[in-house]
Amino acid sequence: MAHFTLRSLAFIGVLLLAGCSGLSDQADETAGWSAQKLYTEAKESMSDGAWDRAIKMFEKLEARYPYGRYAQQSQLEVAYAYYKSGEPASAVAACDRFIKLHPNHPNVDYAYYLKGLAYFNEDLGLLGALANQDMSERDTKASRDAFDTFKDLVTRYPNSVYAADAQARMRYLVNALAAHEVHVARFYLRRGAYVAAANRAQAAVKDFPESPSVEEGLFLMIKAYDAMGLTELRDDADRVLRKNYPNSAFYSGQPRPGEKSAWWKLW
Repeated sequence: MAHFTLRSLAFIGVLLLAGCSGLSDQADETAGWSAQKLYTEAKESMSDGAWDRAIKMFEKLEARYPYGRYAQQSQLEVAYAYYKSGEPASAVAACDRFIKLHPNHPNVDYAYYLKGLAYFNEDLGLLGALANQDMSERDTKASRDAFDTFKDLVTRYPNSVYAADAQARMRYLVNALAAHEVHVARFYLRRGAYVAAANRAQAAVKDFPESPSVEEGLFLMIKAYDAMGLTELRDDADRVLRKNYPNSAFYSGQPRPGEKSAWWKLW
């Protein structure tokens, strides 16, 4: 009886293993598909907005057919699919991998552009959340990474079809980053953290000299230095502000366009 039981259990085990294998084969609809078939299905999924399915198809394609034009293209396409599915970190990683593996690919400029977009969209709301967030805690790393990536694209491939858009986004980022520094400086100034206020305002002036925020940055430096009794530094900042912005609203006491009041008069 024991012998029969052991043999029966062994037989049942074999059947279970075979059944699991069969289920596994049935679960993978792509079993036996060619590289072209996988690529076509992935592209159709992208057209339908089924980004997760497209990602799976592209990854299967590269795993099964690691060589050839379909594999190369899938590496770039999967980066876009990650970007569209709201996974910027995965999109950046995929772009970096493509750039490393195919530095001379005719579409490598697109990989740089897509990488920049992933960073850019990750922190697109830089100015939109100012009113609801402690600006001293805001991390601008994504914006800075986006700027650096777009700069790489424009420097390496100045004739790229993506260069003009990259330059426009760089201008936006410069203004956004400068505005962030000024907002942080104002935040510190209102709380009496004068050293921190002066340092952040100075960063806006030095790092982003072409930004419209420079005018306010200089004014905040004047206020912070004056509060600390650093008259020489205050006067230096004052001279720079008066020379570069002789008609500055910060001196006239009138609100600038779009402002209801001259907020700096509150100090």
